[in-house]
Amino acid sequence: MKTKLFIIMMIILLFVLNLHAQHPLTNNGRSPFIQVVKDIRESVVNITVEYEMNYGGMNSQLPFNDEFFKFFFPDPFGNREQQSRKSIAMGSGFIFKRVENDVYIITNNHVAEKGKDGEITVTLADKAKYKAEVVGLDSDTDLAVIKIEIDTNEKTVIAQLGNSDEIEIADWVIAIGNPFGQLGLERTVTVGVISATGRANLRFGKESPIYQDYIQTDAAINPGNSGGPLVNLDGKVIGVNAAITSNSGGNIGIGFAIPANIAKKVSSDIIKYGEVRRAYMGVLPQDITTEIKNSFDLDEIKGVLVAKVEKDTPAEKAKLKRGDVIIQFNGKDIPNMAKFRLIVANSEINKDLPIIVIRDKKEKSLVIKLTERPDKLETNKSSNNDEKSKDLGLDVDELNSEFARRYKIDEKHGVIITRIYPNSPASESGLSVGDVILEINRQSIKSVNDFNKFAEAKEYDSLLFYVKTKSGAYLYVPVKLN
Repeated sequence: MKTKLFIIMMIILLFVLNLHAQHPLTNNGRSPFIQVVKDIRESVVNITVEYEMNYGGMNSQLPFNDEFFKFFFPDPFGNREQQSRKSIAMGSGFIFKRVENDVYIITNNHVAEKGKDGEITVTLADKAKYKAEVVGLDSDTDLAVIKIEIDTNEKTVIAQLGNSDEIEIADWVIAIGNPFGQLGLERTVTVGVISATGRANLRFGKESPIYQDYIQTDAAINPGNSGGPLVNLDGKVIGVNAAITSNSGGNIGIGFAIPANIAKKVSSDIIKYGEVRRAYMGVLPQDITTEIKNSFDLDEIKGVLVAKVEKDTPAEKAKLKRGDVIIQFNGKDIPNMAKFRLIVANSEINKDLPIIVIRDKKEKSLVIKLTERPDKLETNKSSNNDEKSKDLGLDVDELNSEFARRYKIDEKHGVIITRIYPNSPASESGLSVGDVILEINRQSIKSVNDFNKFAEAKEYDSLLFYVKTKSGAYLYVPVKLN
């Protein structure tokens, strides 16, 4: 009898503990989320953007929009080539700074960008509406800063940006925003945990941000939540809600937020300069794969491989070399290429910064002085080929290169593949880094110049590669061009 009673008591205890584990409680039995939401909820604003959207007239619907067809099928509505109509986009944002009557709001670039040529209306918590102006946009991170000028007696709640580097997976977080804005569900609160950090290489449509280091959360983020804050239990904003992954278009528990530390840098630069200023190094980095780790005899998969050092750049002046593996930059460990890009871009300009690389299986310390990133810099610039080689989606190097020596290539001619670009013809063909291209269209390839002749050619719909794979097999590999 005592044993049964003990078992029953243990079951009850476990049940109570499980209830408490699901949701944290304060000493008085209330949710700790309540005070956090009270303190920050009114910093969240509703953003409505009205803009003109152009669409084709009657003629644009004709086959190929060809003059021949236009002659036989003129537009019965007056040959209107292009029409326009008003469109409305809605999203969220939060107040993070006030200077007298000027109030600054952080939101997403994809929320505010149409407002550059349109009209942005910001609705505060007390329903007061103000016209906003775009202070600056940054598509590289999908962040934007807009500004409103409010009445002197208008009260505002300022959201404080926290330190997103301190967050841990499974920390509690609160998302606040305006989901499905047309329904009037403003300042909706959802709760969840941080599911992961450092998410990168995600695709959100045609123009995904270049610099990605997303916080993943299962706190519900729905259409209209974009630009709203992701808040920790200290009431600090640790992320800017930006995107979701969903088959239905609604929340399935996989949402993404831009870390607050990125937002700090972007918003500060935008307010100070009207744009984001980023540092430039002058290398083409490459992620370390299992194959590269083994070929370079590395201890673990971390850091980035230098695929190319551009001429007359900080990297060349610092004596970085192709084949170096950068494992630490300015005191920060480099786990992968996405993190490396962010660390470099956000580093101080014109200041000596330490780098640690692995060269010839030994650690080597270097010092680099970064410059400001040039305008219109191609972030994914090809390492060894003309820009047109990106049509193929791969980079190559000579067989006497340091890269090729690591793979112990014994072929007398050919070029070695040093990089495969995602979502490219090469990536879909089955070619791999480390493969040696011996022939293209049954013509011998003896150098990078030979390869470039095919990379630059426009007359081919597809190319037939003859390669020796890194496993030693000889194969013909067809590559269908886009």
